[in-house]
Amino acid sequence: MKIAVCQMDAAISDQEERLSELERSAGAAAEEGARILVFPELAVTGYGAGALIASTAEGMNDSPVLVRLSDLAQKLGLAMVVGIALKEGDHIFNEAVFLAPDGSRTGYSKIQLYGDYEKGLFRPGEAASAIVEFEGLKLGFLVCFDVEFPERTRDLVMRGADLVLVPTALPKSSAGSFIAGSVVPVRAFENQIFIAYANHCGADQNFAYQGCSCVAAPDGALLASASMKAGLLFADIKPQAYEHSREQNPYLDELVVLDDV
Repeated sequence: MKIAVCQMDAAISDQEERLSELERSAGAAAEEGARILVFPELAVTGYGAGALIASTAEGMNDSPVLVRLSDLAQKLGLAMVVGIALKEGDHIFNEAVFLAPDGSRTGYSKIQLYGDYEKGLFRPGEAASAIVEFEGLKLGFLVCFDVEFPERTRDLVMRGADLVLVPTALPKSSAGSFIAGSVVPVRAFENQIFIAYANHCGADQNFAYQGCSCVAAPDGALLASASMKAGLLFADIKPQAYEHSREQNPYLDELVVLDDV
């Protein structure tokens, strides 16, 4: 399966312009034969949009933005993972929403909120990601800081995930470079799965971003990676091509779970 990752320019601040960019990228990904497209964390508003994020948040079933993007997914026959803020009751969640070509929607609320900025905007999610079957692959979802906790990815893999899709807003720093270049590939390797990691690049009014979006394979190799420019990455996801890696590195099969003492 061919998948695409969209690295977005954080400097785009107008929401309608951002939505147009999402639509343009989706069309380009579909033309290249991608079956899944992953956008960054809070791609709809921009990560650094502050109070605007909460003020524009709506529910999963009544969000005009999700209706518009879901219609696009159906029209293009392309699944998309969209980073968006969603409202439930009095609470706002940092969400990754999987929009399938059949019109269905699956949401995951970020559990590991990062720093005072996010904790001031969002309520942490309380439920692990669902596992979604799509065209022969089992998909799991995390958002940004989540993937830096080994337990989050391991949980998805133990429940059958082949591919973990991660919208992110990784900040520009020496740690950011290490996370994108080392932590994400190691997370794929230690679980013998694929990880697609979609980041912003450039800067908005509040933050600068690392770029370095990537797709990591079960053997730790990067199937696709970006630098600091906006654009699409493509990678072919072929689980059967990594059986030798799984035989050499049988972490899941050899995992010893100790009884509580």
